[in-house]
Amino acid sequence: MDMPEYLKRNALPALAYHKTVGDSHKPTVLFLGGFCSDMGGTKAMYLEEQCVAAGLTYVRFDYRGHGQSEGKFEESCIGEWLQDTLGIIDHCTAESDQIVLVGSSMGGWLSLLAGLRLTALQKPKHVQAIIGLAAAPDFTTWMEDAMTDIQKTEMMEQGFVALPNDYSGEPYIITRKLIEEGRDHCLLTGDIMLDMPIRLIQGKRDADVPWQVAEKIKDALISKDVQTIYIEEADHRLSKPEELVVLSRTLFDLLGE
Repeated sequence: MDMPEYLKRNALPALAYHKTVGDSHKPTVLFLGGFCSDMGGTKAMYLEEQCVAAGLTYVRFDYRGHGQSEGKFEESCIGEWLQDTLGIIDHCTAESDQIVLVGSSMGGWLSLLAGLRLTALQKPKHVQAIIGLAAAPDFTTWMEDAMTDIQKTEMMEQGFVALPNDYSGEPYIITRKLIEEGRDHCLLTGDIMLDMPIRLIQGKRDADVPWQVAEKIKDALISKDVQTIYIEEADHRLSKPEELVVLSRTLFDLLGE
C-alpha cells in the first residue's frame, strides 16, 4: 500500500490523500470515491495514470471513516464527507486553480454539492466541469425507502441497522444520523443551480443506481451543457477496461486534450 500524505485539521479526523503535480496551467482533477470505497480503487488509480501521462495535477483522497483516513465510518454522514471534500480542495489547490471533479456514486452527489458550495463562495477557484460516474444524489433517501418497517424501527430504536452488502461479506451499517442528515443535502427535489459542463456516465445494468437517475439529474441541472453517456452492458462498478476508456475519453474531451 502506497503511503499517503495527511491533511491534519485540529479536532477533525485527519484525511489521507495523494497528489501528483502536473502543469500548473492546466486544470486540477479531483477524484471523489463512493460509499464505503477508498482512493485505491480501480477507477481512482486508472485516472491517476491517465492524468500523470497528460501532465494534469491529480488528487485522490479518503473521506473520514474510509480507507486510510482517520475517523469512524459509523459516526459520519453526508455533510461531514462534503466538509472533507471541501477541505481537500482548499488544501490541495490554489485560489486561481480550475478544478474538474470526478465523482463515483456517492462521490457524484458530493461533486454536485461541492460545486454548489464553491459557486456560492464566488472565489477565483472554481469548478470548471463535473463528471459523474453512476452519480447517486439523494441515495440515503432510497435506502430509507427500501427499508422494511422492522428495519426502520430497529434503526430508530438502536441508532443503526445492518443492511446487506453485495460488494463484500460485511454488511453496511446504516445509521439514523446518516439517513436523517442526508435529507438536508437532497438535490433532486428542485433545480440544481450549476452552470458548467457536466457529463454523466451511467451503466444500463446498474442494480444500485438505476439509469433513470442520470436523466433526473440532467433534468434538474440548469446547465445547458449536460450529456448523459450510457454504457449498455455496464453495472455500477464501471471498472472494466472498456468502461475506463469511456471515462478518460470523456475527461480529455472536456479539457480539449
